[in-house]
Amino acid sequence: MDMEPLDVEALNFTVEAAAGQPLCEAWRESAEGSVFHLANILLFLGFMGGSGFYGLLYLFTFLTLGFFCSTLWAWGDPCTTDSFLWSFALFGVCLGQVLHVSYRLRRVSLSEDFQELYNCMFKKLGVSLTHFGKIVTCCEGDIHTLERDQCFAVEGKTAIDKLSVLLSGRVCVTVNGEFLHYIYPFQFLDSPEWDSLRPSEEGVFQVTLRADNPCRYVAWRRKKLYLLFAKHRYIAKIFALVVRNDITDKLYSLNDKAFDSSGHRYDLRLPSYCHMPGTELEKADVFLQVPVQGPKTA
Repeated sequence: MDMEPLDVEALNFTVEAAAGQPLCEAWRESAEGSVFHLANILLFLGFMGGSGFYGLLYLFTFLTLGFFCSTLWAWGDPCTTDSFLWSFALFGVCLGQVLHVSYRLRRVSLSEDFQELYNCMFKKLGVSLTHFGKIVTCCEGDIHTLERDQCFAVEGKTAIDKLSVLLSGRVCVTVNGEFLHYIYPFQFLDSPEWDSLRPSEEGVFQVTLRADNPCRYVAWRRKKLYLLFAKHRYIAKIFALVVRNDITDKLYSLNDKAFDSSGHRYDLRLPSYCHMPGTELEKADVFLQVPVQGPKTA
């Protein structure tokens, strides 16, 4: 049985042109102008923008340039009135977004102290300037000072009602008159106390914090900070991370200094150590003991 050849022209369905609308009878022999291609390149680069203020600024800047070039291209062709109008409208919207983001970015202006705090503690965690601005607003942008030998907290007396970060200087931490460790810039002054209490609980410091030299610090009031956490769960997670990381650093710092009379080191990671009175420490034999390296004897 012979197969009849396909009639390609019969299968080429066409739609009759509406009245007043000419059909495209042939492809253009030449490519579109350079402005058309530049517009699409800029749009492509714009859609590669990231998140955050600077990501938005990058995105809308390239989109503004891309739609501006598209507007210029459409203006040169009298048959593309709709394209011109849409390109011009999108150009205006993107330009407005650039101005809006630039204004908001300028509003988040930080003092030198808070800029350094942001760079050292929050920027590496990916916290945006917008969220950090809310953190600064919560403490009202105040910087507090301590003179030499002035106490930030007194053991058994000072209430735990804030969370503080040291900006400059050095603070000595003691308990029952015994030295524990130092607190250096961009470390929390009261992270263990903060983490030991629930929002509804109250307590007092179990250690004394005294300034070794003139110090400056920033403090967030407990109630205001919890209100901020309730509104912004992301900020709550960030604070939980930095506070517990600070506590871990302090525990490992203490672990290198805790020895008994026979030269063995206590492992502070064992929870029972934290609750045992100092007088019973020497008698305890349930801790993991790590012998200190010393000369070998035959």
